[in-house]
Amino acid sequence: MNAVPFLGQMRWGLIAVVIVLLFGCSREPANRAVTTTGELASTHRNSAHPWFTNIVSGSGLSFIHHSGASGRFWLPEMESGGVGLLDYDGDGLLDVFCVDGGSLDPDRPAAPAHRLYRNLGQWRFEDVTTAAGLACPSGYGIGCTVGDYDGDGREDLYVTQVGSNRLYRNRGNGTFEDVTARAGVAVNRFSTSAAFVDVDQDGDLDLMVVNYVRWSPNIEMECFSDGGRRDYCSPRNYNAATPTVLFRNRGDGTFEDVTTAAGLDRAYGNGLGVATGDFDHDGRIDLFVANDATPNQLWLNRGQWRFEEDAPLRGCALNSMGIPRAGMGVVAVDLEQRGWLDLFVTHLVGEGNGFFRNQAGLFVDAVTHDGPMAGSIPHTGFGVSVTDFDNDGQLDLYVANGRVRLGTGTLSASSDPFAEANSLNRGLGGGRFAAVLPEGGTTPLLEATSRGLAAGDLDNDGLQDLVVINRDGPVHLLRNISATDRAWIQIELHGRRGLNPRNAILRLESETGVQWRSHQPNQGYCSSGDPRVHFGLGAARKGHLWVRWPDGTAEDFGVLESHRTHRIEVGRGTPASGAFTW
Repeated sequence: MNAVPFLGQMRWGLIAVVIVLLFGCSREPANRAVTTTGELASTHRNSAHPWFTNIVSGSGLSFIHHSGASGRFWLPEMESGGVGLLDYDGDGLLDVFCVDGGSLDPDRPAAPAHRLYRNLGQWRFEDVTTAAGLACPSGYGIGCTVGDYDGDGREDLYVTQVGSNRLYRNRGNGTFEDVTARAGVAVNRFSTSAAFVDVDQDGDLDLMVVNYVRWSPNIEMECFSDGGRRDYCSPRNYNAATPTVLFRNRGDGTFEDVTTAAGLDRAYGNGLGVATGDFDHDGRIDLFVANDATPNQLWLNRGQWRFEEDAPLRGCALNSMGIPRAGMGVVAVDLEQRGWLDLFVTHLVGEGNGFFRNQAGLFVDAVTHDGPMAGSIPHTGFGVSVTDFDNDGQLDLYVANGRVRLGTGTLSASSDPFAEANSLNRGLGGGRFAAVLPEGGTTPLLEATSRGLAAGDLDNDGLQDLVVINRDGPVHLLRNISATDRAWIQIELHGRRGLNPRNAILRLESETGVQWRSHQPNQGYCSSGDPRVHFGLGAARKGHLWVRWPDGTAEDFGVLESHRTHRIEVGRGTPASGAFTW
């Protein structure tokens, strides 16, 4: 890393400490941050029946991830494994795209075996990778994102890799075309998460690509665990942070790299997660990057393709003690249902996951005994989904866990030394959560080195299911069996020429209460979920919906019936200029 960005980070880190002193009075006392794991996890535990059942066996979803690990401990081997949900063939069922690693070992090179599985219904899947033209000839796979970049009504795929990233255009006839070179979005770095987002609100989805470390086999080094065994290195060992790349969609199928012009090259980091949204309610879409062992970045959109990195002053660059954490996955979600997008970031074992509460555009590193971070200290979190899994009207939290270092002791009863059980917390309302038992919501307990996950209604029954990618292991296909008797509504947003619905804000009022959602499936860790927006209603049978589109216009779509997916089109509602007040 060159000296200017590094010194800039040091300067902003000192400023962040001052900000904590000024704005940190609303957080819980500092000693709560070191409350023992048992005390945090024991509060309001739910001993109920399993929420999910793993039905991958016999489903045809036969994906097994390969990291290519051969004992040389190449850094990318520990970060690989994303998943994307998309209805690529337009039949109304979510299909599944799984990202493989491959092999970086020059003695045993192998291209990644990414796989696309067509959803046949009734929890049956068919591998259509070859027929769809998605064979990847080179690179090492990390993650993916989904979006209709060319505005033809079909969802396209962008795959992040070590080496050339890949953009696959959906032709609409069941096949994809590799348009990476023509579109100009190869990147050729160690890319991790990515997101399609309409930065300039012209109706065309732009592309944001997060990069981790300026890495090559030539700079790999030997590192050792606390137990003295050869192990994977920390990103700190490389001192090679890298900037996020931003592409402007020209509207003709090609992109322009505007990273420098937009100012995103002014701060470097070890980027792993990305979230987008209007965090300060100025009507423009902002960008957040979760960095591993370097300060997070909050790029505030100032218009005209200019961004300002304001995470230190806004309070979300560092933790409350002024220390950067190991940021992996991230979601931008209104956890307390107030109309402001908070940030939930997954972290390394011993750090605990982080909750940045948005207070009118300023963030507080909130540590509470029953918050969303409770019980996370023993785990290393990657993928994350915040949705109402049990349809009771409260947001729940699922985190995919898996270690990155061997450590000194036995971590798991499985043969995988990095394996952990995943975490499931039930939402209690008001930003409060309770750990669900059995752990991870499944019986038997599932232990793996989990990475990417995506939530979506795979069988269209109104319950959010999960697909979890596990390093060097089979995929987990988790069918939601938590609450078949509760009501729900799903929203399918449709824009028009010049207005893309990504990052629209939705408000639903029902007998259950007021619920807020933001439309952006490209969140978590290297993954992309269901593009439909889901609301649980509990015992309510109807909900009144308002939508604030990304251009600032608001519409009232009236009362909607439950147990249905509603197609909501811009311009079809009643103008509602006063519906969204902050």
